[in-house]
Amino acid sequence: MTFSLVARSADGRLHGVAVASKFLAAGALVPAAAAEVGALATQAHVNLAYRPQGLTLLRTGVAAADVVAGLIAADPEREHRQLGIVGATGSGANWTGPACHPWAGGRTGDGWAAQGNVLTGPEVVDALGEAWLAGTALPFAERLVAALRAGDEAGGDRRGRQSAGLLVVESGGGYGGTSDVVVDLRVDDHPNPVAELGRLLTVHTMLFGRPDPATLLDLSGAVADEVAALLGALGHPVHEDGTEAALISWAGLENLEERLVPGRIDPVVLTHLRGVAPHVPAPRSAS
Repeated sequence: MTFSLVARSADGRLHGVAVASKFLAAGALVPAAAAEVGALATQAHVNLAYRPQGLTLLRTGVAAADVVAGLIAADPEREHRQLGIVGATGSGANWTGPACHPWAGGRTGDGWAAQGNVLTGPEVVDALGEAWLAGTALPFAERLVAALRAGDEAGGDRRGRQSAGLLVVESGGGYGGTSDVVVDLRVDDHPNPVAELGRLLTVHTMLFGRPDPATLLDLSGAVADEVAALLGALGHPVHEDGTEAALISWAGLENLEERLVPGRIDPVVLTHLRGVAPHVPAPRSAS
């Protein structure tokens, strides 16, 4: 009753799962992932034990296809299960039990597996796979959502829409570098869950994305003057501790602390600051 994509980035640093379904909170049940290990999706008649068991097998170096084989061999309800797995290396693998409601099936390739059941037809998993392969220019999380959107637009779950989820992991890639969870977003009950998931990812990227070092601006001269004026207009005046201290205080309230860089300012932060502050003319030389 679900379609999903499990995938690994080309450099092997990121693993993720994107899922959509006519089922409440599918993102709470289907995906699992571990940094530098792999990712999996359990669906149809979900077996939640597949998640820890599958990741444990992947950690020992077992190939994705062999993990699938091992999990279903030990499961007396395997004919009702659907499973997709990708490991740290090699091709993805999946399983569709013969008792899954039609249309049900999947596709796999190097570093990815697409699968679904109760779909409008095979065009859904075809669209998932083709969009994934075509999306190499996109950031990893956006690429997963683009593939999910393609599957949804191709027909998706033939019963309709309800929920979607996105899970992405990278070693040390989470908030403040204190976890491996880069993105964990869910739309549990919504008339257009895939579109809403895309909207949430845009907000997540704005707030928690890592600054691009090539675009950072020095917090000095005209830029610092403009930032000080904008912060002052928002009730964060610059005191003797300087513009940067006022910026840090404001950014923390706006949940933009992940984009702060000492002595510099991320253009994403500056654009947001300009957007929320009362109008303050920008110095001509400010970027």
